[in-house]
Amino acid sequence: MQCFSFIKTMMILFNLLIFLCGAALLAVGIWVSIDGASFLKIFGPLSSSAMQFVNVGYFLIAAGVVVFALGFLGCYGAKTESKCALMTFFFILLLIFIAEVAAAVVALVYTTMAEHFLTLLVVPAIKKDYGSQEDFTQVWNTTMKGLKCCGFTNYTDFEDSPYFKENSAFPPFCCNDNVTNTANETCTKQKAHDQKVEGCFNQLLYDIRTNAVTVGGVAAGIGGLELAAMIVSMYLYCNLQ
Repeated sequence: MQCFSFIKTMMILFNLLIFLCGAALLAVGIWVSIDGASFLKIFGPLSSSAMQFVNVGYFLIAAGVVVFALGFLGCYGAKTESKCALMTFFFILLLIFIAEVAAAVVALVYTTMAEHFLTLLVVPAIKKDYGSQEDFTQVWNTTMKGLKCCGFTNYTDFEDSPYFKENSAFPPFCCNDNVTNTANETCTKQKAHDQKVEGCFNQLLYDIRTNAVTVGGVAAGIGGLELAAMIVSMYLYCNLQ
């Protein structure tokens, strides 16, 4: 009985933390959606390396709602000893865990397919918005500066973009000399072609692989917490009258 009470208390505290994290994610998501520029100024490269691939604001709002609901269900289920809430908590967590494993497998096995899919989404957006939409342009500039890369695949992504049409040149990040601030020459097509600055997708993959141990450790830690939460919720469910 004492063991049951202890596990119940820990379940409540753990899910209260999840509940608060969900609320924080939701708040940040709303902030990014309303004022992405100020978010970028504060977090810089930490926030920009993925912002060109997904709408981070909406992603954080969706994640916040899920985590918020998950924390509430776990906390409510443990506090009131509701079998329905605990079972719902278990199944939602199980679905999230399966989705994460599937995403990891797809990312590892189908990297080329993922790159092709993202290229179809990101490159047209660059050609349409880079140089005309301030927030979008700032996200890419911060990313290219931080990762020392150019475009999604390479400098050709900027051809026909508003920036290229206005300046008849590519962003300075697409020329190595300009990236290292050793020259102030215009980044022409010939110079960008000769410099062959790596695209941001490949550079991001390289950085992830370089820090594979850290990434894997974080992923394993999250997976372990999810498994522990599922086991605890089922323990409480099975020991309720």
